[in-house]
Parts: sequence; structure tokens; C-alpha cells
Amino acid sequence: MSEAYCTRVTFRLYAEEADDAANKVSRRKQIGMKYLESGGIKFMEYVYMIFKGFVDPVFIVILLLLIAFFICLIGGKKKSGVLVLFLSIVLLYGASIFPVANYLCYYLEKDYIKSQNGASQNIDVLVVLGGGAQDINSLNNTFLTEATSTRILSAIEVYNKKRAKYFVCSGKGIGKITEAEAMARLVVKLGVPKEKIRLETKSINTWASAVELNKMFANKNISIGLVTSASHLKRAEKEFKKYFNNVVPFPANFYYASSAENIFVKYAPQTSSLSKTSLALKEIAGQLWYNVKSVTQ
Repeated sequence: MSEAYCTRVTFRLYAEEADDAANKVSRRKQIGMKYLESGGIKFMEYVYMIFKGFVDPVFIVILLLLIAFFICLIGGKKKSGVLVLFLSIVLLYGASIFPVANYLCYYLEKDYIKSQNGASQNIDVLVVLGGGAQDINSLNNTFLTEATSTRILSAIEVYNKKRAKYFVCSGKGIGKITEAEAMARLVVKLGVPKEKIRLETKSINTWASAVELNKMFANKNISIGLVTSASHLKRAEKEFKKYFNNVVPFPANFYYASSAENIFVKYAPQTSSLSKTSLALKEIAGQLWYNVKSVTQ
């Protein structure tokens, strides 16, 4: 057997071994990809979700309060102090979880979740209530908040369907320019003719918006399309109906959401849930205050 023949056989064996190794690597990659495409990637997303929950400020505060609570309990501090600390933890935790925040939002928005108000009605005047604007001095500009921008986009959708005679931007705000003016800039960019836009720049709250619109339009039988956040709409609708006979509500956005399937998302304290709870409680307080105001006037 010649040396050249042995060399060729050896090279062929090495080549076959290399091919086998490459095939094994390829098969492992395929198995890995299938794992990621199935349960693996879901598991990693779940881990990431938990990690984000751990760095949420509300979660950290509740954790620190719990540590303080057990230190006080073990250290034999006064029962009254321990009780107050425990109640603080329960209150903060309850306000920061999805089920509580979601229920409060549902309470405020339930009348508009399934209803199709205004679907077949004509609108004479479309009114958008401001939800906030803020200055950024370095950019020398006034920007609308997310709530106001969402209301504007919803109002544009209604306008494109109804073609109201007037498009009213309502709100004074605290910026260098009024909130109504900042809203109007966006409305023009979105295609509403300038001649159809009316500005209400004096009101600082929902009650005042209704009062100013009452001054703006003498005919109380015109159809008013009222656009604001769903959580705010019930109070706003009630105020405008004091002055106009035909008020059609159009909810701009909902804070209520269908129940989360992930149990961690449901019961882990989160800043987003705390924010919704705070917003809902302020709106409920606003409704109560307006009811008292109506009785005393």
C-alpha cells in the first residue's frame, strides 16, 4: 500500500469527521432555534418582565417598607407604629396593582366601553377638551401631553366622519401659548381648515369649558360632539348638558383594559397601575365636588 494512497484515505477520513461535526453543530443550532421559537423565548420574556417589575420604584418602596415593618415587629416597637406602617404598606400595594386600578377605571368608563354613542348622529360643533400642555424652554416650544394628543387624534377621526361646521379647541393651560392654540397647531397639520377652527382660551377646568362654550354659541339646540378621555367624559358630558340640549359624547381613550393573563403582571405593584389609580381617584373626587357644587348653586 503506497504512502500516497494512505494519505488520501487519511484526508478522506478527516473530511468525513469534519462533515459529521459540522452536521452536529447545524443540528444543535436547529434544535436551539426551535427551542427559542417555542417555549424558550417565552420564558426569557417572562424573566425580563419580572426583572422590569423588580426595578419599578413602587415595588422597591413596598419592599423597603416591608423590611422596615419586620424590623419594627422583631425589635418590639410600639404596636401603634407597627400598625400604621402595616396599613401604609397595604394601601400602597393595593393602589399599585392591576386589579384595583383596572376596576376604578372601569367604574369611570363603563358607560362608554360598549356603547356606540353618536355613530349615526350629525355634529354641528366638535369640542375637544384639553388634557395638558407643557413648555420645553430649551426648544422654545409648547408641547401637548399624551392625553391631549390622543384626544386630538380621536377628534380628527370624528371630524372626518361627521364634517362638523366648527372644530373647537378648549383650554387655557399654563404654557407660553394657550393649550387651545397648541392644540389648533396640531389640528391644522392634521387637515382641518383654519376657518373651521374656534379657540376657547379662557377655561382652566371642565366647568369653565362648558361655561365658555355657552357664551360662544347662542343656539342651545345645536349638536355638540364632546371629545375627551373616557374616564373624564361622564363629568364633562354632565356639565355641557346644563347649557346644550344635544350633547353627543365621544371617548378618546380608555384606561380600562381586559384582564391580564400573566399573574405577575396582575399582582405585582407597578408605577403604571399606581398612576391609573391616582388618575381615577382624582376623577371620582372631581365628580363628587361637581355634585356638591351643583347642589349649593
